[in-house]
Amino acid sequence: MAGRHLKEIFKAFQTRDELTFRRVAMEIIDEEEAKHHNALARDLKRLLVAGGAPLDTGSTIIVPAPPKDREGDWDLGEVTEPTRLLDDLILDPRLVGTLDSLVEEVRQWSTLDAAGIPRRQRLLLEGPPGCGKTTAAEALATELGRPFLLVRLDAVVSSYLGETASNLRRILDYADQAPFVVLFDEFDALGRSRDDQAEHGEMKRVVTAFLQMTDRYRGPSLLLAATNHSELLDQALWRRFDEVLTFRKPNVHELRRLLRLRLRHVSHHGLNIDLIASKLKGLPHAAAEKLVVDARRQAILRGSHTVEAVDINAVLLGVTGRPW
Repeated sequence: MAGRHLKEIFKAFQTRDELTFRRVAMEIIDEEEAKHHNALARDLKRLLVAGGAPLDTGSTIIVPAPPKDREGDWDLGEVTEPTRLLDDLILDPRLVGTLDSLVEEVRQWSTLDAAGIPRRQRLLLEGPPGCGKTTAAEALATELGRPFLLVRLDAVVSSYLGETASNLRRILDYADQAPFVVLFDEFDALGRSRDDQAEHGEMKRVVTAFLQMTDRYRGPSLLLAATNHSELLDQALWRRFDEVLTFRKPNVHELRRLLRLRLRHVSHHGLNIDLIASKLKGLPHAAAEKLVVDARRQAILRGSHTVEAVDINAVLLGVTGRPW
């Protein structure tokens, strides 16, 4: 072990900089593997990633800037502190049950590892746009107390030959340094079927590379991919995910619950929630969310902080008439 590694790892411990700690630890592991000290490297890696728990659960994880693309102009991901909770979601009860069980399971990854039971670590979220996939991913991060890493596929997909796969490797290496909840949103941009004649050879190689990378990934982060167009995904991708979570549009009963939830802390008067929900029938969760936000804006613009029927009526057509 180099003296530089010792200095960095002690400094990271002192400042509670977990990402630096894990990066240096991975460099040490790589160094031991290069020396063919495979048993030591394996034991160190197991200690590092088991459970994905922070060094000090009472401390704040210090997160450096995400990796950049080849030119250094674009971050490949955006790290945020999540705020949504599972209780904020109005979803199919079975889906909520699955999300709850995943939260408990991730907290016990070390127990599963010790028993030799594979983790559910790679999840596919599929369903129509606006039905809560990204919000659910953020809620998982909140419940787990982890930073939320949203991968920017517009930056990951590069015009340079072979660079898209390299960008994916940079993202997974970054996710290997600390426990994140990682979301590859609009995943079909990467995972289109390799049989699709419209896709050129480079993107087919990217799909293959992604399959290989995720198969080998055993780091501390939870990897999620979200798609609005699951029919476009390569068939081999489905088998690589440990769980496929299907999101659907809300029914009228769920729309009523969602409207009441979003209006819970909003001053309002004289609203017929049942009627409003019926007007939103067939639309996604995002439509109800937008309706409440637009109505609040309308109320403020007319000089009031109380949402009334006149505000809902003023914005309803704009919400129901737009594409979702």
